[in-house]
Amino acid sequence: MRLPTWIAQHLAALRALLVFTVLLGLVYPLALVAVGKLPGLNHKSDGSLIESGGTTVGSSLIGQSFTDADGNPVARYFQSRPSAAGDGYDPTSTSASNLGPESVVDTLATDPEEASESLLTQVCGRSKAIGELDGVDGRRPYCTDDGVGAVLAVFRADGLTGRVTRVVSVNQVAPATPFVSSYQGVPVELAQPGEDYVAAGGVVTPIRGDAPADPAVPADAVTASGSGLDPQISPAYAELQVNRVARERGADPAAVRKLVDEHTDGRGLGFMGEPRVNVLELNLALDRQFAAR
Repeated sequence: MRLPTWIAQHLAALRALLVFTVLLGLVYPLALVAVGKLPGLNHKSDGSLIESGGTTVGSSLIGQSFTDADGNPVARYFQSRPSAAGDGYDPTSTSASNLGPESVVDTLATDPEEASESLLTQVCGRSKAIGELDGVDGRRPYCTDDGVGAVLAVFRADGLTGRVTRVVSVNQVAPATPFVSSYQGVPVELAQPGEDYVAAGGVVTPIRGDAPADPAVPADAVTASGSGLDPQISPAYAELQVNRVARERGADPAAVRKLVDEHTDGRGLGFMGEPRVNVLELNLALDRQFAAR
């Protein structure tokens, strides 16, 4: 007996559902698991976990911070690049800061929850801190000596033209000293928390200053990656830290530098990306070879 059309259609749909459930819900996932267990792939499929002394200490694919309980860098270790993922290198909150090159004015407020730093100030502050930690020149163009963005809000008599009537250093508040005392003959004021000088008509004017065009602190040391999870730093940033790490461990800088070279990977396939140093693997090698004093 021929089934009604609507029943035949439902049975065909049911058979298709069962077939695709088995193929895509069972066979395909199991096949991928089996491929992940092949020699050469099993380490990556398990998360590229790294063990030390029988304990899992991290992953070669996910960065981590080497700081103390107060968030200060532990001087005997190489430091990772900044991270905008959660509180830092949080795989459940992988993200970037979403701040771009036009983010140069801080949001100043008396309530810390309402205040936020521009990308420029974040870069300036990080560069200053690294300069102090590693004993190098941490100055950068468009940064003040106290580590914020060197940006003025310039008010003119006729909007965008005319004589200057007022100038405010928008990223500096009391008790700081304005990074320049005057601009075109007009004294520079400090910003007041809660004031929006751009909305009030001030023209945002970054000031380059006298910092070297090629900063001593490399870019990856002061900017977070897109994922916030990058486990590597540039060889230039690693080199910057060699003397400090060697001093803290009582080691020969040449020996520490040799260890950095051994943990430096070249470009992918010889031409993709840039050379890089895995910070966790390097620090573990340091602990094995040069015990901290």
